Amino acid sequence: MSPRPLRIAPSILAADFGRLAEEVRAVEEAGADWIHVDVMDGHFVPNLTIGPVVVEAVRAATQLPLDVHLMIEAPELSLESYVAAGADTVGVHVETCPHLHRTLAQIREAGARASVVLNPATPAELIEPVLGDLDQVLVMTVNPGFGGQKFIEGGLDKIARIRRWIDERDLAIDLEVDGGIGPGTASRVVEAGANVLVAGTAIFRTPSYRDAIEGLRKEADAS
Repeated sequence: MSPRPLRIAPSILAADFGRLAEEVRAVEEAGADWIHVDVMDGHFVPNLTIGPVVVEAVRAATQLPLDVHLMIEAPELSLESYVAAGADTVGVHVETCPHLHRTLAQIREAGARASVVLNPATPAELIEPVLGDLDQVLVMTVNPGFGGQKFIEGGLDKIARIRRWIDERDLAIDLEVDGGIGPGTASRVVEAGANVLVAGTAIFRTPSYRDAIEGLRKEADAS
């Protein structure tokens, strides 16, 4: 199977929420491929962010695909509301889904792409049984809950292992990485096998969103 295209997905966690629609439109104009939306419940992770109403507002502000990452307990109870609000991809944590096959099927039945997410300390082997039920894998290279954290080096081996499984089975799965992505780490995760890069502070905390996105793309393409 041919390599999946490189995607840059700015994370609105680092955006100015007082100007959220404007921020989303700005990164779209600057060359973003997707918009990454982090949903946190204050239980699974120690932070509280947004819900379906904000996802619906982001959907109204852009034509780009919305990649919604549910850092929440019992995601099966609310994931359909996020799809209804405009999510194109819904990511759930393996750590929160005792019946992972069923939850992934629920995402697809609701009309979205199914993504499974792994925390830094969670072994890749836990998702191997469901690879055939996935559209995307998201490897966290920071502990989820807050933006601007330092990249965890151990994630590179996990990315490479999952990439090997995807290629060996000839699967059409995007391999996404989130956490500490910016200059100096973008090339390393792409070399390991990722094709979707989530970046928050490396884009939204810079003077030029276009320069930041183009810089990440250039670094990734050179790897």
